[in-house]
Amino acid sequence: MPRFTFAQVKEETYKAKDAWWTVFLVDPLAGRLVVWTANRTDITPNQLTAGAGILGLLSAVGFAMPASGIGAEWAWLVAGALLFHLSFVLDCMDGKIARLKGTGSVFGTWVDFVFDRIRFFMCVMALLVGQWIVTGQAAYLIAAPVIVFFDLLRYLNGSQVAKTRRGMNRSLAELVGDTDRLRADAAAGPGDASPEDDAMSDAPGRVDAPAPRGIYGRARAFLLRHRVRPHLFSGIEYEMFLCVVAPITILLSLFTPVHSLILPIAVFSILALGFFEVVLVYRLWKDTRRFEERRRELIAAGAVGAGATLGGS
Repeated sequence: MPRFTFAQVKEETYKAKDAWWTVFLVDPLAGRLVVWTANRTDITPNQLTAGAGILGLLSAVGFAMPASGIGAEWAWLVAGALLFHLSFVLDCMDGKIARLKGTGSVFGTWVDFVFDRIRFFMCVMALLVGQWIVTGQAAYLIAAPVIVFFDLLRYLNGSQVAKTRRGMNRSLAELVGDTDRLRADAAAGPGDASPEDDAMSDAPGRVDAPAPRGIYGRARAFLLRHRVRPHLFSGIEYEMFLCVVAPITILLSLFTPVHSLILPIAVFSILALGFFEVVLVYRLWKDTRRFEERRRELIAAGAVGAGATLGGS
């Protein structure tokens, strides 16, 4: 009998909150592939990461090939988009296999991160430079560094936001003497915290949160019930819109005078990511104010760790 079941994969490897692209377009396939891979092979997470890198390289080749004039442009771009998506499926599988079998490693986490960045940079540059050669439009070259800048910005901002949120929760846990939370925080890896999580939503010593009110509250509750982060345009959607949705719009050229919507989608992706990063920072600012207020209340009430401060450098 199989050792692992799909229900077990969902229970042990699916994140409580994830990007909507992952929840609806990746997990249904990746989860089932994980069951087959875990039960029938000895493939390791690092091997899956390498496979994702190879598919990413082939995707970049597909994006660049229209510049060679060989074959149909639309076929190359669609193939590149599909290969990029499959590369992301494998990339999601490596983490699930690691969590399911307990075979993850610190070095594997580093490899996964570095390969992700190389894959995206390689594919988006191949797409944009290739389209510049095909169309002669300098806008593709102008878009390239802007796209890369926003990708780097969201990574830098995300890591710092997650670090600050984690520090606030740790500080409150010290104030109320919540040793269980402190142990869980010490055991968690740096990648376990998500910048999109609410730092104060389950903070120690906080009273039960009120029921969601208004359109935003109800919409947020609906998304969370389906494991979807309210942060609707994260780095995952950014990459997928640029390297999957945008190149597929070349199909418009088969039926209309429009060549593609690669540049409009690139502009939309930059604006959407920028908007949600601003929202992320605004929410962090609100949470820091609530943190300071809660911390003062706990100190005034004589909390056990009155000397606790928010760590960080």
